[in-house]
Amino acid sequence: MGAIMRAFGFLSFGHYGHAAAHGGLSARQMLHDALDITVGADEPGVNGAYFRVHHFATQSASPMPLLAAAAARTQRIEVGTGVIDMR
Repeated sequence: MGAIMRAFGFLSFGHYGHAAAHGGLSARQMLHDALDITVGADEPGVNGAYFRVHHFATQSASPMPLLAAAAARTQRIEVGTGVIDMR
């Protein structure tokens, strides 16, 4: 019999690139995408969703609203920050 997977999660480094005014994703779209990914990962039983904090990127400077929204929309997945960018 094969091994049983006990934990599986992901670390999102977020969106890099230009602001929406320059053809990139808006902060709103980036946050919606992160929520969609987290909800989608919770459905098959992924254990963890972690997001990098980008102190100098408008869309990712404060992770707590994203983490709160993800926790409110999921059932089992643990959410948190995974890497702190201390430039």
